[in-house]
Amino acid sequence: MLPFYTSDADLASIKLIATDMDLTLLPDDKSMPAGVDERVRALAEAGVYFCAASGRPAPALRECFAASHGEMALIPDNGGTIFVRDELIYRDLLDVQLYRDILTCGAEDGRVVPALCAFETSYVLERDRAYHDELSIYYKDIVYVDSFADLNVEANKVSVLCPDWNSPEVLANLFEPAFSDRVYITCAGNEWIDFMNHGIDKGSGIRRLAAHLGIELADVAAFGDTYNDIPMLETVGHSFLVANAAEHMEAHARYRCPSNNDGGVLEVIDAILAAKRA
Repeated sequence: MLPFYTSDADLASIKLIATDMDLTLLPDDKSMPAGVDERVRALAEAGVYFCAASGRPAPALRECFAASHGEMALIPDNGGTIFVRDELIYRDLLDVQLYRDILTCGAEDGRVVPALCAFETSYVLERDRAYHDELSIYYKDIVYVDSFADLNVEANKVSVLCPDWNSPEVLANLFEPAFSDRVYITCAGNEWIDFMNHGIDKGSGIRRLAAHLGIELADVAAFGDTYNDIPMLETVGHSFLVANAAEHMEAHARYRCPSNNDGGVLEVIDAILAAKRA
């Protein structure tokens, strides 16, 4: 069992806080907890950057932080893009033929809903329009197409929705044998599978952001709950796992904090602010 976050005696040294969104900062109903904007500003006044690090694309993150995204950092697309106070500082691109191959594999299998993440716009098959309500939580501008064969746009991620909530099984049986040597693949919980270039993940995003800000990784805190958070949790000096995370995730973090439904991330942020004032 991981020690509780109160065992971290060096909270005052933290200069950058990065948090996953779904099932970490956000409760199960995906609402934004009260008081987040106020804490973003309080952290900035204390000299601490706040960052949302998510598989969600940038438009969805900006919507989540409508009042404060210009005062913080964003790592959308699992590290595929990075913004600091709304300024783009990094962007990755997938090879066009590579993303076509992944999308076609998912489309032909039929069990999943593939989507191309092209920064501000996402592309989904017309046949999968029935999943619009679920997709629109994460993708704000969805273009429905009859085929992926002719897509030729700049994109940094493919996401695959698994309606049966069996992403580890689909990853192991379908996508890993075909693509693990060509692309980095990770589960975002049991519902999603994400595909990025090798070397692109939340950990690489944190490293690039910290270097841009001139902050040592030892002075970075990160919060997560599932597979795609592992590179980030293993990169930083202060790693916190929310209580709702699966037990196997304990191998990748240093401390536990209360669950997403109990405001664990905000509780630790308050402790960091208190340590800064002490």
